[in-house]
Amino acid sequence: MGSNIGKEAHQKDLENKDELLDEEGEELSSVITLTDEDGNDVEFEFADLIEYEGKEYVVLLPLEEDDNEVVILEVEPDADDPEMENYLGIEDEALLEAIFALFKERNQDEFNFV
Repeated sequence: MGSNIGKEAHQKDLENKDELLDEEGEELSSVITLTDEDGNDVEFEFADLIEYEGKEYVVLLPLEEDDNEVVILEVEPDADDPEMENYLGIEDEALLEAIFALFKERNQDEFNFV
């Protein structure tokens, strides 16, 4: 559940994040590019959006790494632009574990959890 993204806020436009479909019903790309603390672009596959205790969290799978980890970031609406979101790193291990447990429960048929 590690993250190379750090604590910085990242803005990305994620159209209809529940279904990832455009207006014609065509599936959108589920690849999201974020910028890490060193200014490098890192690509992730969108895995899930989890609501927990009144907040939303995005679960991402790194495309370039084979370490079987997910990245969990808090989704925060952008105050200046309702079309944008900020992704915030999470330091609270208990919170990460709770969100990951929900992710595993919801996706037990999609992934092979060890």
